[in-house]
Amino acid sequence: MSSELQKKNKVLRVVTGVIISLISLIAIVLGSIPLFILLLIIITLCSREFVKILRHKGFHPSLSIILFSAIVFATLTFFHRFDLVPSMLTLSIVASFLIVLFAGRQPYIVNVATTILGALYCGWLPCHILLIRQIGSNRVGAFQFSISQGLFLLLFVFVAVALTDIGAYYFGVKFGKRKLAEVISPKKTIEGAIGGALCAIGVSCFGVFYTGLSLFQAILSGLIITLSAQLGDLSESLIKRDAGVKDSSDILPGHGGMLDRFDGYIFAIPVAYYFFGHFCLGSNVVVEFLKYLKGALDVYF
Repeated sequence: MSSELQKKNKVLRVVTGVIISLISLIAIVLGSIPLFILLLIIITLCSREFVKILRHKGFHPSLSIILFSAIVFATLTFFHRFDLVPSMLTLSIVASFLIVLFAGRQPYIVNVATTILGALYCGWLPCHILLIRQIGSNRVGAFQFSISQGLFLLLFVFVAVALTDIGAYYFGVKFGKRKLAEVISPKKTIEGAIGGALCAIGVSCFGVFYTGLSLFQAILSGLIITLSAQLGDLSESLIKRDAGVKDSSDILPGHGGMLDRFDGYIFAIPVAYYFFGHFCLGSNVVVEFLKYLKGALDVYF
């Protein structure tokens, strides 16, 4: 690749990244309907790209089941109807078997498994963006702008993942020598991964000023988020490598597809949500487990 073409690709990457970031930030700040619409766009594009990748390998997951499940998951999450999520998950699993049964296309087991995987990977996991945004808010607020702790926590996650990507890219280009996972993603380096993690943890320290987290919680959250984001990136690379695909699509100039751009968030957002809920904002599950263990030991000894 010529230096001029490389320069052009870098410019496209930066411009596209800025536009995506601005749109995402506006939706995150506004919350409610704008964020819900953004989520629907993300899960629709990611689902289509996921199915396209697997069809390249000869598998035939059902796009209709994946999309329907993903949209219903998002809608239930938006309206706080978590009681219906298990029912929808059950329906998705049964429907995955039925559509493969009546379609009659081999390989049956893989088609069922990838359909269920797609519904969870492209549908349920991204829905946690709404769950984080709703932290500290007791109402849906569909047409009302609301400022809550969830807004600042979601911004915290958004910035940490973005800095992970930026830091990994530039540290990798500048200092990268040792491969991180050569078989899965030949361009990723250990130096890039460390650089991305340091950038994310560094910016996470400022979270104490707006998230309500302590300094220790902010740093630990930054570490958890950056590790999850990099694992999400590698996981999507694993799917593409197995299918023999370079990019999930070419819809985003300089970035590839929506799945390529959002892969780190797919893991980081749900992990961050449960980490915030169980270790930062609510009762600490480790402390609760130790109390339970101590009580059990007191009973028997």
